[in-house]
Amino acid sequence: MYNLEEFITNLEKRNQGEPEFIQAVREVLSSVIDVVNSNPVYLENRILERITEPDRVIEFKVEWEDDNGKVNVNRGYRVQFNNAIGPYKGGLRFAPNLTLGTLKFLGFEQTFKNSLTTLPMGGGKGGADFNPTGKSDKEILRFCRSFMTELYKYIGPDTDVPAGDLGVGGKEIGYLYGQWKKIKTNNESVLTGKGRTFGGSLIRPEATGFGAIYFTDSVLSYNKDSLDGKTVIVSGFGNVAWGTVIKATELGAKVIGISGPDGYVIDKNGISTKEKFDYMLELRSSNKNVVKPYADKFKAEFYPNRKIWEYPADIAFTCALQNELNGEDAKKLIANKVKYVMEVSNMGCTADAVDAFYKANIPFGPGKAVNAGGVAVSGLEMSQNSQHISWSSEEVNKQLQNIMKNIFESCIIEGKEKNGFINYVKGANIAGFKKVADAMVALGY
Repeated sequence: MYNLEEFITNLEKRNQGEPEFIQAVREVLSSVIDVVNSNPVYLENRILERITEPDRVIEFKVEWEDDNGKVNVNRGYRVQFNNAIGPYKGGLRFAPNLTLGTLKFLGFEQTFKNSLTTLPMGGGKGGADFNPTGKSDKEILRFCRSFMTELYKYIGPDTDVPAGDLGVGGKEIGYLYGQWKKIKTNNESVLTGKGRTFGGSLIRPEATGFGAIYFTDSVLSYNKDSLDGKTVIVSGFGNVAWGTVIKATELGAKVIGISGPDGYVIDKNGISTKEKFDYMLELRSSNKNVVKPYADKFKAEFYPNRKIWEYPADIAFTCALQNELNGEDAKKLIANKVKYVMEVSNMGCTADAVDAFYKANIPFGPGKAVNAGGVAVSGLEMSQNSQHISWSSEEVNKQLQNIMKNIFESCIIEGKEKNGFINYVKGANIAGFKKVADAMVALGY
């Protein structure tokens, strides 16, 4: 039998200085510990020890030359966490503060998120401590070429299929795939999030945000409610926030706020026109990483150096970084009578924030369920590539909706408590865990 606190204490000793990873493991194990302890097969196979240890961690040097001819050195990573149900699948992140602990947390989360989609994908994550902000296209190209020159040794269409993430958009994926093709001289589908002209899927850039809204719509429908007329605030302004804003507006909600590192914007007229949607993408591609220009352009309110969670709204979506919404933020949202909170970023809320929402009986959707739309469409891109076909946006969208509905239903089955309240965190964790654990048992060790 496992004791949760003893297990976490031992895990901390083995993974010192990795608080995000420990946080992610604690969150999952808090939900599944009783399931494991009541299953002799899981106990006999020591599933918890095996499922919390990555299959392998790859670390490498990335040397590249900037526009001034100076040689720079960064550190690259790939964490191949678990491939029990399929090839490793998970994004690449370029960020100056990236650490191995962050990637281990993301790879661990990705394992269960991918399991929830029901598609045959394992979990992985990677990236580099490279900051693309302020870099020229040529510098980004040179970095991507150097990065892939090392990474290509460890990935492949049935081994490990990376995608984009923070700091890695369509441009970077194109550069990375171009280098892969030069080295391997083939057109294998080794990356997803590719451009439409070389194997990418329709609606992939929007998929994470679209999927988040489809999941949210199911939550509201279950509560005999709807998105129609609801006010919405969204953190961030990149692809994830962009897709969330578009689909929320399409289904009748009024998005009034987005945010960035410099503060947040409130547009009381609603972020609801193509011009405004397109300008969010301009901000994303400007390399300035600020949101104030939106307020200047559309005569909206700007609140510098403040967090958007202080502003009243019916629904709040985290669409930026891990732990961006903490306990104090949760108190402000609850005081302002927020009705639903959806975690679109990976582990976007701290544990005390999640606990506050739970105690206030506010439906809370965890990231591994809410943001699974992005990797789901990546999986669909893999399917299209393997068959050498291309589906219409309508077909991809239909499959995405079905996947998100199935994830929601899995959360209901595993997360319904005796009083009728749905603990979506528990539901997502148990549903995702069981599939991976059962596969590990079946495969032996």
